[in-house]
Amino acid sequence: MVETSVIMATYKESIECLKQSIESIINQTYNDFEIILVDDGSPDSSPKICDEYAAIDSRVKVIHKPNGGQADARNVGLEAAL
Repeated sequence: MVETSVIMATYKESIECLKQSIESIINQTYNDFEIILVDDGSPDSSPKICDEYAAIDSRVKVIHKPNGGQADARNVGLEAAL
């Protein structure tokens, strides 16, 4: 069982900022965590970037959903973490 979940909602993120944020979490010395990336219906390449990280690191999980706003995206991520 994973002890810690990091939930990150994404929507129209700067690609470099998104990559830097994900890599910052992945590269922590503490390893017992999962990253839940919630794509909130982003029309840019953010969903693809999220899927790429999920393909290379088993701790990364991606949820794609229609746009519902930040609070909705965080709640979806929270439900997935429980």
